[in-house]
Amino acid sequence: MTARFGSILAAFVLVCAAACGRTDLSELETGEVIPPPPVSADGTQKIRIVGSSTVAPFATTVAERFGATTRYPTPIVETTGTGGGFKTFCQKIGPDRPSISDASRMITESEQALCAGNGITEITALSVGYDGIVLANARQAPLLDLTKEQVFLALAAHVPDGKGGFQPNPYKNWSEISPTLPDEPIMVLGPPPTSGTRDAFTELGMEPGALALPELVALKQADPDAFKLRTHTIRTDGAWIDLGENDTAIIQSLIKTPTAVGVLGYSFLEQNGDRVKAAHLDGVPVTFEAIASGEYGLSRSMYIYVKDQNLPLVPGLAEFVKEFVSDRAMGPDGYLLEKGLIPLPDDLREAQQEIAEHLQAKGARK
Repeated sequence: MTARFGSILAAFVLVCAAACGRTDLSELETGEVIPPPPVSADGTQKIRIVGSSTVAPFATTVAERFGATTRYPTPIVETTGTGGGFKTFCQKIGPDRPSISDASRMITESEQALCAGNGITEITALSVGYDGIVLANARQAPLLDLTKEQVFLALAAHVPDGKGGFQPNPYKNWSEISPTLPDEPIMVLGPPPTSGTRDAFTELGMEPGALALPELVALKQADPDAFKLRTHTIRTDGAWIDLGENDTAIIQSLIKTPTAVGVLGYSFLEQNGDRVKAAHLDGVPVTFEAIASGEYGLSRSMYIYVKDQNLPLVPGLAEFVKEFVSDRAMGPDGYLLEKGLIPLPDDLREAQQEIAEHLQAKGARK
């Protein structure tokens, strides 16, 4: 396991006390329509899950298995994007509110403060596996071999102008960045700013790519905030097209437009390998092993965040979490592997299972 994965997974349990700070949420709540509590036909409360489009297929599979093999109703899984998921998750405690937020990145300080400001002071984070972000195109299109520097130059809103400053991105075709790339328009289909996939893409791809350029190295040293703004701001002139939180829509668009490139999760590539293929990144092909080891440069962890205060309010919540992190679900021979999940090493998976046991005991005490 790489040092990067070790640091990401160093802490799994987050308890955000009121001292985290409070946020005035009056504007967020104004005019909000509260949905009726999700219940089954027999009146049993359903678990509600929101968040990442990348984690959603795994959560849905666990939910279906859980509903079919236990006495609890099948949980409801809603795809809102990681950012949108945390915004909804952090609104209120209650059986009609999400008990779990799927996430393809860790929760931010501002999101923790949003939860704390609404009295949500006990949140447990669990890692459920790895995923890779891929740059894919149609099977019939040329195989791309990109570097992170080329990705930055293709997609950043501003790039060095060669005179010590920055200019709006002038590149229209891939071949203008490098003669080794196709003489085709730069057209990248990807997720919106609320997506954890986009957050990870800018952090793991755009930032390191920028550091291949002396002007960006100097900017980071002189003004880290300005550097982050340059590397996280994607161009809006049509070269990048937001296609919402639905990776399936990106797949369909790639098939219709062979010259386009899509940014999506590895699990969607696995499920559509007969229709799309992934670019190599810095010479490394996208494989199960390269993502698990961290060799592939756009590898990331996936999480579920549990609202502890909902444990006594929503039947089966602790049991669902135990199923998600069980060997039969996310183990090396688990049923989530066929969905494209990259499993955790044994010691980290066992740590998640211990956290789930603690949650069950905690719910029983409340």
